[in-house]
Amino acid sequence: MVAGIPCTSVSRTLLDLAGTIPAWELPRALAEAEVLRIVDQQALRRVIRRNPGRRGVARLRLRLEEINPATKRTRSEMERMFLRMCDRAGLPMPEVNVRLDFGDRWIEPDFLWRGAGLILEADSRGFHDTYSAFLEDRRREQRLQVAGWRVSHCTWTQIEREPRTLAKTIRTLLNPADGPKS
Repeated sequence: MVAGIPCTSVSRTLLDLAGTIPAWELPRALAEAEVLRIVDQQALRRVIRRNPGRRGVARLRLRLEEINPATKRTRSEMERMFLRMCDRAGLPMPEVNVRLDFGDRWIEPDFLWRGAGLILEADSRGFHDTYSAFLEDRRREQRLQVAGWRVSHCTWTQIEREPRTLAKTIRTLLNPADGPKS
């Protein structure tokens, strides 16, 4: 009970969802709970053990076992799609939303390959198509470049409709040749 209102735990809510929503929606619900940092995997396992035979238990158990550590820091479906694209293309998996300390502030690039000195930002129009976002994105990119990072960007359309071309571009950025091609 919270303030006299009966409530269920996050784990129990996820189990209830697993038994009622379409199978394809469960990974998204679980991922969103992870992003919000409200999932306790041990509590989920206890709920599964306490409810054998309940509708949704098998689905939730399967999803719990499939949780990929690389996706734990994603903040959006776009980022999860990008990681799936990297996996399918055989690209090295990047660090995701890691904090870089710039002394007076932290910057969290979407994807980072430290060894290659490469940062890739996944830019959706929903978050990057405003005047203030435009200005902040330029300041942020300049700061990263001054610190020695190479910064590139991709779009939802590239991830969804042009994954092979995007993967080829990233592969080239990860393994640059001896200078410009033109």
